[in-house]
Amino acid sequence: MLAAAIDRGYRANPFGRSLRRDATNTIGFVVETGSAANRKSGEYFFIVFDEMNPYLTDRSYHPEIPPCHSAEDPVAFLARAVALGTVGELVTTVTRRHDRRIEMLARSDLPFITPGRSESEGGYPWIDLDFEGVAARSVQELVAHGHRRIAVGLQDREVMLGHCYRRGFAQPIAAARSPVEEDLIFRIPPSEAGGFELGRLVANANPRPTAVMLCFEAATVGPCASLQHTGTMPGADISVITLRENPHLRFLAPPPACFRGVVALIGQMLAESVLRLLSTDEDPQPGRKTGIVLPMAYVAAASLS
Repeated sequence: MLAAAIDRGYRANPFGRSLRRDATNTIGFVVETGSAANRKSGEYFFIVFDEMNPYLTDRSYHPEIPPCHSAEDPVAFLARAVALGTVGELVTTVTRRHDRRIEMLARSDLPFITPGRSESEGGYPWIDLDFEGVAARSVQELVAHGHRRIAVGLQDREVMLGHCYRRGFAQPIAAARSPVEEDLIFRIPPSEAGGFELGRLVANANPRPTAVMLCFEAATVGPCASLQHTGTMPGADISVITLRENPHLRFLAPPPACFRGVVALIGQMLAESVLRLLSTDEDPQPGRKTGIVLPMAYVAAASLS
């Protein structure tokens, strides 16, 4: 019944319901609470939400976080929100390369935006960080330090971030006349435990890589600890470069090289996009994606040698 309602463009009218109840318009910021990356990456999406919140509430909108648990099908979760009309717009996080949630929402008439891109079809706005550029710059920095045998830690699931990151490091490695060594690309859970396993795999590789790139900051503590257990010291014996700057990582010795993004700007841009979507009933670019890629600044550290 939910699928039929979505395909026919039906949803309850949240604005009429709001008038009857004298309630504010609700913006749903969907976070999959079971995601290890969401729990461990410095609460990145919650920081983004916090930046959006005052911008929207000052304009009489009500942002909320409807939690989608890991045991629940995220497509069914969103389908219920669309059919019941509990939100006037959705912000959907942790996009996949092929994202069934986006495909479902694109068939509905519910406005939505994603902080992250996808290859799924549909006309919708998105804002993302330049993960391809981050991976390319990481390789360039490592190559400049003389590294050629570089291990890479990617997520163990098909999130779009990992796809962009992999696409970004392939070209500069080839430009350095070094092959992309598939046996040094490891897919691990984006957590400290996943990072610890990555460190073990790197330490046991023969010959051992001289550098490690991480596609997610949540796992950074793991390989540093694991490598030290084998007598391999980050910075001195092996170079480490991670994704986003995270205040927790500054306590590592040495702190890892990373990239700085303006999280406040992302939150503000998402909030502005939400208001634009709600301000008109007409799609200014029907059937087309409209995307913005924001650069990240490299932050040098003693973890590179």
